[in-house]
Amino acid sequence: MVVTLVTIFILGYACIALEHPLKINKTATALLLGCLTWAVFNMFNMNNPEVLASYGGFEGYRSFVSTRLVENLGETAEIVFFLLGAMTIVTLIEDYQGFTVITDHITTTDKKKLLWVISILTFFLSALLDNMTTAIVMVALLRKLIADRKERWFFAGMVILAANAGGAWSPIGDVTTIMLWIKGQVTTVNIIVKTIIPSLVCMVVPLVILGSQLKGDIERPEEAQSGIEVAPWMRKLVLIMGVCGLIFVPVFKTITHLPPYLGMLLSLSVLWVTTEILSRKHSKEGHKLPTAVSTLEHVDVPTILFFLGILMAVSCLKVAGILGSLAMGLDSMRDITVGPHTVGFFLIDLIIGVLSSIVDNVPLVAAVQGMYPISPEGFIANHPFWEFLAYCAGTGGSLLIIGSAAGVAVMGMEKIDFIWYLKKISWLALVGYIAGAIVFIGMNLMLEPFDWWSSMV
Repeated sequence: MVVTLVTIFILGYACIALEHPLKINKTATALLLGCLTWAVFNMFNMNNPEVLASYGGFEGYRSFVSTRLVENLGETAEIVFFLLGAMTIVTLIEDYQGFTVITDHITTTDKKKLLWVISILTFFLSALLDNMTTAIVMVALLRKLIADRKERWFFAGMVILAANAGGAWSPIGDVTTIMLWIKGQVTTVNIIVKTIIPSLVCMVVPLVILGSQLKGDIERPEEAQSGIEVAPWMRKLVLIMGVCGLIFVPVFKTITHLPPYLGMLLSLSVLWVTTEILSRKHSKEGHKLPTAVSTLEHVDVPTILFFLGILMAVSCLKVAGILGSLAMGLDSMRDITVGPHTVGFFLIDLIIGVLSSIVDNVPLVAAVQGMYPISPEGFIANHPFWEFLAYCAGTGGSLLIIGSAAGVAVMGMEKIDFIWYLKKISWLALVGYIAGAIVFIGMNLMLEPFDWWSSMV
């Protein structure tokens, strides 16, 4: 069964990567992959008497599968609804021409300068929001700044790298850092102090390389004449409410301890009510102001369904025990030493980071959390293992465009080709990933005699 599931998963990924040569939409492949893996997993087990006996018969096994399927569908739905809410809010801001308030202040047309401005803004915004939401916002901004689509792809690729790097050093910037923070493996001050410099290096190195290749000025798109007159005060109102709504999501989670998607949907509902009132009171004959209803009509549904298919396929590998076995296999490296230094746990994290570009980083990190309790036998809280895991799982997803939530969101919005990203951006992501890792490891090996992580709070 394991060989069959892994083979199906690899073939599915290959078809997604070869979307354009095969002329089969990646969403169709992802949905097929998600359904097929679960079907194969279930059929193998249903025809295995030993498996059925371990669950007390057919009914017991069926209850197990139903429970696991619903649990994983729920986890996947959280991400899907979060994405749907974020994309709707950003599209509403765009429909109300709110981003012109920002783009009017970005006056440079020099490609290199603009790349630095966009990347730095993305890096720090991602730490405040999260990498996926930030990527969606920044791509919406890029559409207002750069006319040529292929030229915009380079900037969008850098947005993915910067968003993932920015999310890795903040306790609320990425799903995996949130997981580590909630479970107590890292604390707020510690993860910021220990990972912000490696994360910054991870972004700056590719930025310098790509910036040296870009020359000349960008051509700004002409303002589309939609026929809808939006007053300046309305643009500012919707922009401020939308951005504040996005910032409110981590605050909502901290206060209520409820999943982030509920905070996102709450923010959307408030903006929805506001735009309904604006549309009713200020629309002119033949020029109706947009509302969330009109916005939802052109939200990118295929991207959302792509997420659904990929995450369900990964959840099947998790339930089948494949991801757990993979994590257990890496444990053999734990005690590897170089001279007086134990470096095995660094190697484990590095490999997990690379794997997170292929398999969703959430179940991988969850498997590792289950393996190592917070104790001297596992790893104590604020041990470098946990901070480096946050860095690797967060930034490693940039190696492939479908390796992170930010990458998938940008891929769907800009229709970036998998192979194009692999040729043009993946190697930059790898160089940045390695550079940041070297900085992190160097910092910790130099300070290891002081046992500094155990004294941080």
